[in-house]
Amino acid sequence: MTEPAPHMTPEQFRRHGHEVVDWIADYWSRVGTLPVRSQVSPGDVRAALPDAAPEQGEPFSAVLADLDRVVVPGLTHWQHPGFFGYFPANTSGPSVLGDLVSAGLGVQGMSWVTSPAATELEQHVMDWFAELLGLPESFRSTGTGGGVVQDSSSGANLVALLAALHRSSGGATVRQGVQPDRATVYVSSETHSSMEKAVRIAGLGTDAVRIVEVDGDLAMNPGALAARLERDTARGHRPVLVCATVGTTSTTAVDPLAAIGPICQRYGVWLHVDAAYAGVSAVAPELRELQAGVEWADSYTTDAHKWLLTGFDATLFWVADRAALTGALAILPDYLRNAATDAGAVVDYRDWQIELGRRFRALKLWFVVRWYGAEGLRAHIRGHVALAQELAGWADADERFDVVTPHPLALVCLRPRWPEGVDADVATMTLLDRLNDGGEVFLTHTTVRREVVLRVSIGSPATTRAHVQRVWALLVEGHDWLAADFAAQAAEQAAARAAERRRAEAERQQAEADRAAREQAEQPPAEPAQEPVAEPAPDAGAEDATAEGAEHPA
Repeated sequence: MTEPAPHMTPEQFRRHGHEVVDWIADYWSRVGTLPVRSQVSPGDVRAALPDAAPEQGEPFSAVLADLDRVVVPGLTHWQHPGFFGYFPANTSGPSVLGDLVSAGLGVQGMSWVTSPAATELEQHVMDWFAELLGLPESFRSTGTGGGVVQDSSSGANLVALLAALHRSSGGATVRQGVQPDRATVYVSSETHSSMEKAVRIAGLGTDAVRIVEVDGDLAMNPGALAARLERDTARGHRPVLVCATVGTTSTTAVDPLAAIGPICQRYGVWLHVDAAYAGVSAVAPELRELQAGVEWADSYTTDAHKWLLTGFDATLFWVADRAALTGALAILPDYLRNAATDAGAVVDYRDWQIELGRRFRALKLWFVVRWYGAEGLRAHIRGHVALAQELAGWADADERFDVVTPHPLALVCLRPRWPEGVDADVATMTLLDRLNDGGEVFLTHTTVRREVVLRVSIGSPATTRAHVQRVWALLVEGHDWLAADFAAQAAEQAAARAAERRRAEAERQQAEADRAAREQAEQPPAEPAQEPVAEPAPDAGAEDATAEGAEHPA
């Protein structure tokens, strides 16, 4: 009989678990000394791995050794204090420990009955966060809506669209599917691409997407939205959803919810607010004005795993009417039926998401909020916002850089100024590559009004003012080095052009002289001139006689 595989015993787990925690703590201690961006080339990581899986189990020490040998060199270090790219992907000690407990428990939280604590703790934590963010009462589990932890804002955008389709069709989409030739969805040019992807997944197709114009601050224009809704309605289309953004990915532009909300209500269209990055900033009351009008929202999403010290995946998603959401997603085979569900006395989160199964995601959120408290979370957000404003102030005062968009949060978009005649986009990307290749910092770029700009996103828990000062110093040094290089190149090119002009002028003069010489050589020889025949001189005596005769006539 085949013996069962030897499992790691609790005592072995205890010993090796301590080793893993020590390894993580050591990694956090040294991450600032590593190059932020991975230095490997494509295929390097796979080349370091054996071709086949091990036939026999290996000692745990070998696994930890290969973490350092294979894995760490192939990482871009998102927890590095010099990580200023994309948006932050926070984690923290409490979050990691909460995830560890969730992994150790290994429960399936798809239904209330499969682990009541997994559901009820999540409901309670989501109500806590609704209050901490100043969200409307309709989003509380005690009202018509409620919150759930999704895997990502991309997933949240999709389920919001499915709920909107269910409501706009009166439930017909569950039975008949969508009508892609009639349904329309409204975004701006700054809306995250996941909304268009959701439209495709839902079966509507990209032709259903209407792109609403933005204003000078890259925020959705309410008047343009109303005009598009009016035009589509008149043509027989059925507007389904408007996606408004609080804190766009490119620049953290903020769509005006207070103006958009009444328009959506007038046309009976679902208002979904994508606040994936910026929403958690509302833990600081002074920043809530950015999402004034959120009470108009039918659904709302923000990511605790971006800027709120909680590891991925931790998307906070609320709806004002949970019936539309569960109506779109609920399905109950016999093998999942149970008395609590049949009685309607509980929430089954499997009906609030795409997947059936779900981890105990709320546990790490609970650990984080218990460890930091509301004040600690506010201090975390406020500190990064203050650093970003200081960075923007340095750039505003420096003639080498422009701050190109509003910066109410912790992202600053900078456009370097370059000498006349330099391709600004190429120069900016060269500066970006220079900084990222250096290993101290990592930045990303975007395009604003068809010009390349640099994004400096402050959010790593380890980032301090010294690190922001350093990235600013590197930006200035890199700019000066490139500007000097461009000036030297320009001087060389100018000297080369002057030399070319002199050479061309000399060649022109030589050619002119050669042409003149050829013309001279080609002329026929001149005929010799004939000397005139001299007339004989008159006789002197005769002249005298004549003269005398004239004076003395006969």
